[in-house]
Amino acid sequence: MKRIFTTTLRLDMTDEEDRRAWSHLQRMDKKQYRSYSKAIVAAVNDYFGRQEQLAADPYLETREKEDAFLQRIESAICNALRFTPVTMAAVQPSAPMQTEPAPADDDLSMALDFADSF
Repeated sequence: MKRIFTTTLRLDMTDEEDRRAWSHLQRMDKKQYRSYSKAIVAAVNDYFGRQEQLAADPYLETREKEDAFLQRIESAICNALRFTPVTMAAVQPSAPMQTEPAPADDDLSMALDFADSF
């Protein structure tokens, strides 16, 4: 025995949100959603399921945004590297890096004398 409840959906075409909802319903994939009821049930369940997730974990949305941002960065780097020939010779310097020479003893003595003058 089926237990079916009927309700009415009223959309106000002067309200932007309602017009967008109506537009989505008009364009919905009839193979995926056999009726308005199926589409509305999926939307309501998704919406309230998401609200419950956010209530249980208030940082969920922030982490998702951060993960999406990092994914975009990773994808951009991968795409750039795909079109850029990189060899290990290009990554590693061929000559050892030069560092500044250690100060001579005279320079060190002068620096210490200067510091002692205070």
